[in-house]
Amino acid sequence: MADIIGKVVPIKLEDEMKKSFLDYSMSVIVSRALPDVRDGLKPVHRRIIYTLHETGRTPDKPYSKSAGLVGDVMGRYHPHGDSAIYDATVRMAQDFSTRYLLVDGHGNFGSIDGDPAAAMRYTELRMSKITSYLLADIEKNTVDFKPNYDEKREEPIVLPSRVPNLLLNGSSGIAVGMATNIPPHNLSEVVDAVFMMIDNPNVTTEDLMKSIKGPDFPTGGLIMGREGIRQAYLTGRGSVIMRAKARIEKMNGGKMRILVHEIPYQVNKAKLLERIAELVRDKRVDGITDLRDESDRKGMQIVIELRRDVNPQVVLNQLYKHTQMQDTFGVNMLALVDNVPKVLNLRDIIYYYLEHQKDVIVRRTRYDLEKAEARAHILEGLRIAIDNIDRIIEIIRTSETEDVARSQMMGEFGFSEKQAQAILDMRLKRLVGLEREKIEEEYQSLLNSIAYFRAVLNSEKMVLDIIKKEIGEIKAKFADARRTEITAGAGDFDIEDLIAEEDAVVTITHNGYIKRLHVNTYKAQRRGGKGVTAMGTKEDDFVELLFITTTHHYLLFFTDKGKVYRLKTHEIPEASRTAKGTAIVNLLNITGDDKVNAVIPVKEFSKDQYLLTATRNGIVKKTVLQQYDSSRKEGLIALTLDDGDELIGVKLTDGESDILLATRNGMAVRFPEGDVREMGRTTRGVKGIELSKDDFVVAMETFKDDDKIDLLMITESGMGKRTAVEEYRSQHRGGKGIISMRLTQKTGLMAGIKVVRPGDELMVISAEGVIIRLNVDEISRFSRVTQGVSIMKINPNDKVVAVARVAMREEDDE
Repeated sequence: MADIIGKVVPIKLEDEMKKSFLDYSMSVIVSRALPDVRDGLKPVHRRIIYTLHETGRTPDKPYSKSAGLVGDVMGRYHPHGDSAIYDATVRMAQDFSTRYLLVDGHGNFGSIDGDPAAAMRYTELRMSKITSYLLADIEKNTVDFKPNYDEKREEPIVLPSRVPNLLLNGSSGIAVGMATNIPPHNLSEVVDAVFMMIDNPNVTTEDLMKSIKGPDFPTGGLIMGREGIRQAYLTGRGSVIMRAKARIEKMNGGKMRILVHEIPYQVNKAKLLERIAELVRDKRVDGITDLRDESDRKGMQIVIELRRDVNPQVVLNQLYKHTQMQDTFGVNMLALVDNVPKVLNLRDIIYYYLEHQKDVIVRRTRYDLEKAEARAHILEGLRIAIDNIDRIIEIIRTSETEDVARSQMMGEFGFSEKQAQAILDMRLKRLVGLEREKIEEEYQSLLNSIAYFRAVLNSEKMVLDIIKKEIGEIKAKFADARRTEITAGAGDFDIEDLIAEEDAVVTITHNGYIKRLHVNTYKAQRRGGKGVTAMGTKEDDFVELLFITTTHHYLLFFTDKGKVYRLKTHEIPEASRTAKGTAIVNLLNITGDDKVNAVIPVKEFSKDQYLLTATRNGIVKKTVLQQYDSSRKEGLIALTLDDGDELIGVKLTDGESDILLATRNGMAVRFPEGDVREMGRTTRGVKGIELSKDDFVVAMETFKDDDKIDLLMITESGMGKRTAVEEYRSQHRGGKGIISMRLTQKTGLMAGIKVVRPGDELMVISAEGVIIRLNVDEISRFSRVTQGVSIMKINPNDKVVAVARVAMREEDDE
């Protein structure tokens, strides 16, 4: 085996992988993906712009083929493939991608519909006018250079960038483990902010935001709200919500249409139209009859025609919700500061730009000073030579060589080598009188310039004044109006904006199924006049609640554990007349074994209405409805329950009703609602009835004096009766009450009570699931202390567990 030549160093694989990956990461971060805070450019863009300058493709020259530029960039500085270079070049020439174009393109450079640019052999380009300010004074040693990839040329590490390009055009890029996404801004606003920092170096980001209102996207559109902008400017990270700019217009025949003129930044218009068409096809957005793109060279126009019966604002909000007509720009202001990636706030970006400009001005001034001093030095020699021209000519004539003449002049007149050489190179025409005057004028002018340059180098204020003057000239030349409008409204909109406010019927079955129907469905079937028998429930279920509300109304759901949950009517799935509906538990964040036992429809949370609750242990509480106004998905505490207690009833009242509590042992107490003082939402409540040891409350009813009202009672063995409400005299809260029904072994204990009116229908439910439907008119009316009659036959091991009033349409029509 041959001897191993060289030294073998053992290295752990994980260490080598870590080192190699870090090297790769830093290469991507520094040399590819992130912009420099000073000129706002990534290396590929910087190389493209510098090549435009180096090859003379300036704004005053004719357009030249893009392929020529791509070849020059690739051959000189960027050996990474022509497509990467051309793609970057194209983007700098697209007015929908770049706020202030850096490349002046001629030909097909793509479209906002996602059409690609023509091949580079067809398109032509040159430097745009503003780009020349990125390169201004680059030949005056204003920036450092480094060798290119093959060390045959030198390329700038950064451009002088007289314009604050990082903010003007923004930047986006994905590195390794980090990404940048900086939005573009308006030149006039950014320059004003730079002026503000020049005038007051201690200016805060809050102050700068008075000048820079927010991003200014090339495609215009709207920015919804200022909070995302504020967060981005203060911290370097934030989220800006963008919307298309649209207006609603009336057409002939009473129809409406939506016209979209501007869309969010980086949104593909063709894909946006496809998405809208998909939503119409899938019937997720209803009411759109026609969709077309009428954009032309004059501007963008998307036309969305609507059906006559739809609300155009609702359709527009649905489009904002489901398409990129509303989109989010995630701001992450990450840039390279001294080759180190940093997240910068707004003040940081302007500060580093100013520091770079100060450095550029100082280096440029130093370069100009050195050049002026060198020229003044030559002129000083020429002035002496002209004054002694005869002797100078004699020395030159008598010298055998140029070196001898140079040495003799240096020795006799004290010239430097450069001065002596300049005299030797001087033409005889410089000896005429006018030329001698020109030399003197140039010399005096140079002395003034040298004094000015030295003053600039010794005064930061003069440096800042120069910066202010120069970028002020750029503002005067290139400033334009803001394209993106910033609205003061919230960034998000309420889901309710997507739903037209219209009447709806909500039905809730005894077994907890809920559904919403259009009110027209309800009215169309009413003529049958037979209650809710056609609602398509299962045999062991029935509609217990039916009410007409609107899609913008609230429904409050109360559980036996004392929690309350809130839904808007439109959040309940719409269903057909014969559909079963959706289980309530699928709509609410109910946990454990909570059971919904009361639903209260509410239009608004008024101070003039109350929620009255009653518990199994006889505790009642009255709370202003307004205290239940909360959108918390996990629900609210409706009341505080004692151990072993549970909520058995909730009523919406006006504070002037009578309350009746009925117990399992047949007792009942009636008292005015005024006896229950108003309490907070989370309180326990007060005693409504004094219970015996083995008794508990089975029902609560509220009513006002009405001779048509009866109280219907039913026992566990199926015995029942109706009793006029007048027989229940009003008492004080907290008493034991009076006998509501004479209970015996035959009747069993009380199962439930209901306030009923003539014509009402009832459902009586047993523990084994047997249900009987009764008309209250068929139940005899008895006095308060009687037993009643049998209204339902019960098996020996079964018992009645609940009585419910069937919702009647006639009542809702009233």
